[in-house]
Amino acid sequence: MRYFEILRLIYGALWFFIAPIALARLWWRGRFEPGYRLHVKEHFGFYATLPWEGRPIIWVHAVSVGETRAAQPLIEMLLSRYPDHALLLTHMTPTGRATGYQLFGERVIRCYLPYDMAGAVKRFLNYYKPRLGVLLETEVWPNLIHICKQLAIPLVLANARMSDRSFKRALTFGHAVVSVFSGFSGVLAQSNADAQRLRMLGAVNVHMLGNLKFDLAPSMALQAVGRQWRSRFSQRPVWLAASTRDGEEMLLLQARRELMSNGGKAARALLILVPRHPQRFDAVISLMKKSGLRVMRRSEWGDGEDQLPLDVDVLFGDSMGEMTAYFTASDIAFIGGSLRPFGGQNLIEACAVGTPVLFGPHMFNFAQVSEDALDAGAAWRVSDNNPTELGTAMAALLCSDQKRAIMSAAALSFAREHRGATERTVHILDHWLG
Repeated sequence: MRYFEILRLIYGALWFFIAPIALARLWWRGRFEPGYRLHVKEHFGFYATLPWEGRPIIWVHAVSVGETRAAQPLIEMLLSRYPDHALLLTHMTPTGRATGYQLFGERVIRCYLPYDMAGAVKRFLNYYKPRLGVLLETEVWPNLIHICKQLAIPLVLANARMSDRSFKRALTFGHAVVSVFSGFSGVLAQSNADAQRLRMLGAVNVHMLGNLKFDLAPSMALQAVGRQWRSRFSQRPVWLAASTRDGEEMLLLQARRELMSNGGKAARALLILVPRHPQRFDAVISLMKKSGLRVMRRSEWGDGEDQLPLDVDVLFGDSMGEMTAYFTASDIAFIGGSLRPFGGQNLIEACAVGTPVLFGPHMFNFAQVSEDALDAGAAWRVSDNNPTELGTAMAALLCSDQKRAIMSAAALSFAREHRGATERTVHILDHWLG
């Protein structure tokens, strides 16, 4: 028996120990997000009957919110080009599933992708019988890939990225990783660097098509909401901390103190803070209040016409699906997940509405797009996680209308020039869909 077959057996056996832990984790997380306690059977490959009327199914997997939004242009184009097909959208998180419903309503079938247990995966594939599967970005599940190949279901990794860190980690599995990546029918990479790493890991039929996220047009309605908010901020400068992660808020508080110490215009700045994970909202608000700041939740502020009180230091973004509005309402956007080694978050949405971007040193999950944004003059990188440097950079931009205007124009141009990946992706998928 070959080495990678032994590893597959070990991997399958491990899932029998992991599954009860995963089930307990769903229940535990459900304390804060009740959605985790719904549709639990789907995680194990058991599904209710759905009326797709016998039409062939195109299946797209988007693990959570970011991937679901990135998939929107692709899904819209597939729905338009293949009206005789049903589209199945799978997720791994309740927030991703809720976003899918918000974007597509009843136009798509939605469920959870099962855990990567052979039995659960076979039940899923035999139930839906997809004509084609499309996984977004970094979703690599050995059993799923292997069983799709056994059942002759084409499986494509689209908008694929492979950071240098993930690449080096994958190499430690030796030839076994080649057996996994070679199981994809095609790989559609975001950049040449991603494509090269994926080829070295055994992927075949690799194409560099660009990033789907550039094709996601920012909502005009949400931009209008953001402008309306801005009119209620009493002409204060505004900086946004978007998708912050655990431990970063404390660094941002220190950066804010440095910003305030600059005096003048910067000292009046309003912080809009939007943590990435809703289950952390209460803890982050508590941290802000313990630091002596007055915090107002977006949900408390509402949609009226009253000005935001001048003594509010932090407007806390506790709403879903309004990030475009937050970016539009802000002079500068700091991209979370980059001050500590989380790999950063997507900066394209900020650039698409012309908001200058700041980020820290840890953008390895978005390495190419962040470097491209820097080269375009749309972004500014803080070289380390020293909050003093971040506060100084923020003050320099908030106090210079000219610098922000130059960066804003560069951001809009950068977002516009990189569009087109969706059309190129669907053109490749036509090979399997005919």
